[in-house]
Amino acid sequence: MSGPPRAVAGDGDRERLIGLLREHFAQGRLDAGELDRRVGIVLSAEFTDQAAAAVADLPSLATPGSRRRLRRRGYAQAARPGPGWVPTRERFRDPTSKVIMRVWVDPADQSRHYLPDDEA
Repeated sequence: MSGPPRAVAGDGDRERLIGLLREHFAQGRLDAGELDRRVGIVLSAEFTDQAAAAVADLPSLATPGSRRRLRRRGYAQAARPGPGWVPTRERFRDPTSKVIMRVWVDPADQSRHYLPDDEA
């Protein structure tokens, strides 16, 4: 099987995604049946990308003000993936450090994060 390795979904990943689903339910974007169905997807997922599929089609919960702050701050480098982040096939060489970076996306708010690519 080719492609990036898949991250195993942990309890923290699942709790974070279920919290997002509950917030969408509270805001009226999901009814109780849809909430139950999506929570089932999260709980039965083996990998983070499978679990993240339960929230992928939902709009961001970020307020307009918080989005502006994210844009001003730019994209973030991290030492390791955050809960629920999904790796992409995108890679680039960081112009400062010359390290090959992989792009990860947080499905909760579609923010992009850069981590050193261990496969390079």
